[in-house]
Amino acid sequence: MLGLKHNTNILVDYDPGWETEFAGERDRLASALGSVARGIEHYGSTAVRGMRAKPILDILVGVAPLSDWRKCHDPLLDLGYDYAEHAGVPGHYIFGRGRDRTERTHLVHVVEFEGESWRTNLAFRDVLRRDAGLRGAYIEEKERAAAAAPDGRARYNELKRAFIDTVKTGLR
Repeated sequence: MLGLKHNTNILVDYDPGWETEFAGERDRLASALGSVARGIEHYGSTAVRGMRAKPILDILVGVAPLSDWRKCHDPLLDLGYDYAEHAGVPGHYIFGRGRDRTERTHLVHVVEFEGESWRTNLAFRDVLRRDAGLRGAYIEEKERAAAAAPDGRARYNELKRAFIDTVKTGLR
């Protein structure tokens, strides 16, 4: 399953098809963005085997300098993404794609390549991949957040923030 209605927070079991879906999308992005994309990575919970997740692929696109995010704008629109100008994640330029404007299947976060957000998000993904205990604790945190905020992504993300920040601080 891939796709979730806006402002709905439902977690589903890990789907190995997410890896294949990412590989195809990475190729589309690499072709459209060319050398402006210094790196394209699958991150977030759909990138961690065994992790329950909202069924939306999170993709990190690294550019350098960060102002090069503007060079991604039109090619991403041409691929069917729309720019989420008010997404509210500092240092991230976010583009979403879905089956229609009420549902998301993919989110592209354009960030500074090898900058703080690039490094910490990939380190968080990697530690979840390696550490089954931490992965289990994060699943519990996500389940609590989804139960407390079944509607509204901002609230859901806010409820998970302390856990994520604690882990990322330990990774620095």
